[in-house]
Amino acid sequence: MKVVKELVAEWGKCSRTALLGSFTQTLSCWNNTVAVGSQPGDIIILDTITGSQVAILSGHTNEVNCVTFSVDGTSLVSGSFDCTVKLWDAQTGGVVKTFYGHTYSVRSVSISAGCTVIASGSIDCTIRLWDIQTEECQRVIRQQDTVHHVSFSPTNSQHLVSIYDKKLWQWDISGHNISSPSDASCVAFSPNGTQFVLCYESVVIVQNSDSGATLAKFQMASGNAQCCCFSLDGRLVAVAAERAIYVWDITSSDPHLFETLIGHTDDIASLTFSSPSTLISASCDKSVKFWQISTSSTDLAATDSGPTPIPLPLISSISLQARDGIAISSDTDGVVKTWDIPASLCKLSSESPVEDCKHEDVKLINSKLVFAWYRDGKVNIWDPEKGKYLLQVDISKHRLLDLRISGDGSKLFFIHEDFTQAWDMWTGEAVGRTPQILFKKKFIAMDGSRVWDVDTFGYFYRWDFGITGSPPIKLSTPPPSTLHLNDTKLWDNTQYRIQDTVTGNVVFQLPEQFQPYVVEVQWNGQYLVISLMSEKELILELPSSFLQ
Repeated sequence: MKVVKELVAEWGKCSRTALLGSFTQTLSCWNNTVAVGSQPGDIIILDTITGSQVAILSGHTNEVNCVTFSVDGTSLVSGSFDCTVKLWDAQTGGVVKTFYGHTYSVRSVSISAGCTVIASGSIDCTIRLWDIQTEECQRVIRQQDTVHHVSFSPTNSQHLVSIYDKKLWQWDISGHNISSPSDASCVAFSPNGTQFVLCYESVVIVQNSDSGATLAKFQMASGNAQCCCFSLDGRLVAVAAERAIYVWDITSSDPHLFETLIGHTDDIASLTFSSPSTLISASCDKSVKFWQISTSSTDLAATDSGPTPIPLPLISSISLQARDGIAISSDTDGVVKTWDIPASLCKLSSESPVEDCKHEDVKLINSKLVFAWYRDGKVNIWDPEKGKYLLQVDISKHRLLDLRISGDGSKLFFIHEDFTQAWDMWTGEAVGRTPQILFKKKFIAMDGSRVWDVDTFGYFYRWDFGITGSPPIKLSTPPPSTLHLNDTKLWDNTQYRIQDTVTGNVVFQLPEQFQPYVVEVQWNGQYLVISLMSEKELILELPSSFLQ
């Protein structure tokens, strides 16, 4: 058994910044999806509109240095420090093919316009051209130094450019050099392939792809260029130098500096436009920033400040539907997301009228999403699909510590300072409450009509609210800080492990790096959810053989 999914909480409806837990190496964007290569070897998939993380693609065994989408967006290509090139299905997130041959780290990848050939550049001083169908290396173009960049022309699959030894080289696909080298540290084609921007130290030059004629030339105020890109309409050129981004308008009769974007706290590693007015940057400061660029032709003034920082909403509730293989989360901005657990993809996103609420829960009941939250003395039941209230219950007489919708969707459980109470989910009628127990803390888990809660001393209490017309029955009380998963397996919250009570064997041990940050554990019959202080939810899938 292993941690199979990790849902990161930093997201927002109008997110300007997505914080990642690792060094972000490179970016690629297609429509509303951006792929971010990261140091541990994962590819993080973000929604460009919300800034939220929707998937993590795992497969490389070392840091991902480069990623790029195919022209049609159906495929993603990545290169890694593990010396491999991988082709991914962008829809499912699965690895389609892996290409072996480089002897050192792969620094850059590109896919031809016809999606038939992949080009990769490496520290091993070679450019390799891979046939996607056969997975064979068609050609090796040997260089004299590390190949830092390689890319196909967007419109001509026979035209290839590369950068090594601080020079730009142009090739045809047969491996013949077709022009004299130019000084360059980074390069990017315009979307229509008719122009490219060439950067060397602090100089930025825009040239015609066919004739090589210079169309515009700029000098950055400070720093050396690290990466560059065109906007999707070809009107703007963005270049990153250290922690600053310079944006030029190249379409007017007088090409000029349009904006200067400041906000990252470490060097910028990659840039890409997701729309004509939205620029995305990835930095060594472990953040991805979404910048809104003014599209007004009359706004010519440069600015020395970046986007206004806004607080990022946090996941405040997550529930699991084991049979359907989905997780449903809600954040403090009232955004509700439905996740496909096996694919780790966000399938649906909706909003509720609540903001900055700590007590909330969400469930999928008979294929219908239902959201519950507490504010101003009332518990509210909301239908996100229809955008209306289903029920409101006044509980202002008692201080609420937590609330949960039952696993079968029939009841709403409230935990107060010294008792737990159940209400009918659809009528709002009280159906039972537990005797008073001092120092109640919060819910830990539930399964149908059964509830586990815990006091401040770590003792769990199990209650069964399933007998109509009768008070809840108190079930056996396990030792402190233990949660029974079934008759023989329990979770020990002091040792952070699952243990077999018959044999005494440790079945699963939570990795040490997570242990100091555990704040809550939930169990729903198949998945164990561990909430962390770092605003992440670890989901453990327990196979049926484990539960026997």
